[in-house]
Amino acid sequence: MIAINSMQIKRRFLIFSLLLLTFIGSAEQPGSAATLDALPRVNIVKRRTVIVRKGKVARDFPERKRAVVSYPVINGPKNSEVLNKIRAALDFPNIFGSSLKEYQEDAWLTDFDYKVNYNQNYILDLTFTQSGVGAYPDTQTKHFAFNLRNGELLKASDVFNADGLDMLAYRVNEILQVEIKKIIMDNPEIKGDAEQMFGALEFKVGNLDDFAVSAKGLTFLYDAEFPHAIRAVQPGGRYYFPYAQIRNYIKRDGPLGVFVR
Repeated sequence: MIAINSMQIKRRFLIFSLLLLTFIGSAEQPGSAATLDALPRVNIVKRRTVIVRKGKVARDFPERKRAVVSYPVINGPKNSEVLNKIRAALDFPNIFGSSLKEYQEDAWLTDFDYKVNYNQNYILDLTFTQSGVGAYPDTQTKHFAFNLRNGELLKASDVFNADGLDMLAYRVNEILQVEIKKIIMDNPEIKGDAEQMFGALEFKVGNLDDFAVSAKGLTFLYDAEFPHAIRAVQPGGRYYFPYAQIRNYIKRDGPLGVFVR
């Protein structure tokens, strides 16, 4: 009979414990699991598709048998949590609410494209544009600004100091109101309806969430949503501020901090 002293028992217990911890660690972190990896920029490839309409749609609108669609494909690791969040947000039907098949079955769309406004310093900013013809020609835009550290859309609370939101919205609204006065002055025929058309328009704190990022400043976006019949006198809805003018409102440790340090 072989005697096992206490030192051997301790040594064997230690080896078993280390093996067990290794096994548990491997089980908790499988190679296929998504990883949250911050990305200074992303690799985007433009994919171009031509929609070809057939049947009744093509017969009724022969001049609109085709429509060109260009949209971004985000390249990179399939298990990146950041990239997968962005891919999900930019899934084609999420942009303007229609799939390629729906665009094909309807004659409205003539052109669909996008522009990369900014893609560095852990920020990705894109604007999508679609144009089409119904009762009237029309163009629509949709904007996305992503935080490449977590894949989430940027919000005012992420980038601006909480105690400055009211004043920042006030400053943007001042520009909007000046623009409205100029529109009324340039279009005297609408003066009698001006209160009804413009009276409710105000840029508020809630509107600060929609802003476009560039290397030199921010553009706050505002859609008055006028019906097509009076779209010609709708405010432009793009209010640009160089970073130097709004540096006191920007969080130094936030996603836009790199522009004001």
